[in-house]
Amino acid sequence: MSSNAAVPRRALVGLGANLGDAAGTLREAQKAIGRIKGVQSIQASRFYATSPVDAGGPDYVNAVALLETTLAPEALLTELQTIEKAFGRVRPKGVVNAPRTLDLDLLRMDGETRETDVLTLPHPRMTGRLFVLVPWLDVEPDAVLPDGRSVRDAAEALRASDPSQMIRVL
Repeated sequence: MSSNAAVPRRALVGLGANLGDAAGTLREAQKAIGRIKGVQSIQASRFYATSPVDAGGPDYVNAVALLETTLAPEALLTELQTIEKAFGRVRPKGVVNAPRTLDLDLLRMDGETRETDVLTLPHPRMTGRLFVLVPWLDVEPDAVLPDGRSVRDAAEALRASDPSQMIRVL
């Protein structure tokens, strides 16, 4: 765990929405992320349509953004949650994977691990989600997971083992 929050690091953020104009929301959310003080750059993936995981509702539009930031993980998470709220995100108590106007997940940050009530880094479920792995390859084709597997190999294995996770480029 790094204690120097002023050193620029790469952070991977997942974006998703399935209510309203989901693609439009993601475009605007990317702009909002780029305006966060402490975010120097943002590289965004293509948009993907995906089926909801463990929930009903319309298909999701998903993407990832690779950021260069000087923010500490908790500060970046707070900024992301502020953006979610600005786009009408509501977090009903006891409801998991409900349809949403915007979902922004801090998936990983170089050199950082966390396991607190508010943040776990790297994200504990990212390796089981094609809607994270496939867009991640757009922005970091040679990315490697914390367990040493390539993101590409993990995505291919997940496609083979769980054909219910449908994903297509928009």
